[in-house]
Amino acid sequence: MLNFLVFFSCKKKNFHITTIKGKQIEINDSIQDKIEIEDFIAPFRVHIEKDLDSIIAYAMGTYSKSDGDFNTAIGNFMADAIYDQAAPVFNRRTGNNLDMVLLNHGGIRSIISKGDIRMRNVYELMPFENKIVVIALKGRQIDSMISFLCRSRKANPISKLKLTIDSEFNPIEASINGEKINTERIYYVATNDYLYNNGDNMRFFRPNDGYFDLNYKVRNALIDYLKQVDTINPVSDDRFTQIKK
Repeated sequence: MLNFLVFFSCKKKNFHITTIKGKQIEINDSIQDKIEIEDFIAPFRVHIEKDLDSIIAYAMGTYSKSDGDFNTAIGNFMADAIYDQAAPVFNRRTGNNLDMVLLNHGGIRSIISKGDIRMRNVYELMPFENKIVVIALKGRQIDSMISFLCRSRKANPISKLKLTIDSEFNPIEASINGEKINTERIYYVATNDYLYNNGDNMRFFRPNDGYFDLNYKVRNALIDYLKQVDTINPVSDDRFTQIKK
């Protein structure tokens, strides 16, 4: 915490800042708790902790974002869950079908451990307040996205996009929902607002042919999905693979 002292000089009723001084005030255990504040927030803390400890699903295994080179079980789970939850919302609001999902490898902030999945585990997995947005992109921009995925050499979570690359990280084959990408067609891509705003250097979302804010947080979509399916057993598959000579 910083405290500031600001000194003003005045001349003919015009004020000008002449000096700004500050000092750091450390926040540590020496600061005494305010009993009245603790008493006020206690019932809210109990309620929140009860919600966070509630069991919402079961994991058949332990899943980590380091479990694969180009796609992982946990990343596939997240991307597929977002697709399943966002697609009907997008269709109801626009009459259009969602084509694919792209998330980022760095956005996976925790593992999912085998056993009960509690609400707090989803907050650990996705601690950010990112929301789902859908971007309308021409096929040629999907090509730019594919080039980015090849260069990044990471298991960025994808759903409904299938990509095969060679040993030099060049694309060999790419399709969306089993169909070859049409450079002139509009594709509706769900992502999060962080990536839309150039997060992780994903700059291919602009310009675009449309932007749709679903007002639906990524974390909430994951929670809703887990409550619906009860049990998860995701796997690494062939959605993003490399053929080596």
